[in-house]
Amino acid sequence: MPNQTTPDPYDLQRFVTAQESVYASVLQELKAGQKRTHWMWFIFPQVDGLGMSETTRFFAIKSLPEALAYLAHPILGRRLRECVSILLTLEGRSAHDIFSSPDDLKLQSCLTLFSTIAEDPVPFRRVLDKYFNSRNDARTLEILNSWRNWQANL
Repeated sequence: MPNQTTPDPYDLQRFVTAQESVYASVLQELKAGQKRTHWMWFIFPQVDGLGMSETTRFFAIKSLPEALAYLAHPILGRRLRECVSILLTLEGRSAHDIFSSPDDLKLQSCLTLFSTIAEDPVPFRRVLDKYFNSRNDARTLEILNSWRNWQANL
């Protein structure tokens, strides 16, 4: 449950902190077209309910307002868009070539989330088009629909 009395009610600082020491390496790996280290959870976050590991749950996006706050965050939103832009420049590589499995599927989940909720979904949609034949992650869409149904009943 978010703490609405703090300036960071969704604890987005957990992402900023995790990214601080690795973000330069993330950019290098993406530009080289080969993810080699462990950062997927906090660079390309997914909705809660897709993974069971402690790390996956810690970095999961737990609500629609949290996802919107992530995108609007001055550091996190910019970095996510920067990483997405790099993916659009790569040629001759599949998502599996770049990320291996299961991180290629995590990317699809993240892109589904943000292409569905973003005010400007085009960059996220373009990466889904390029690497996943325009296919959204079905489970992510189910979870997003459950969030919307829950909010509609408030």
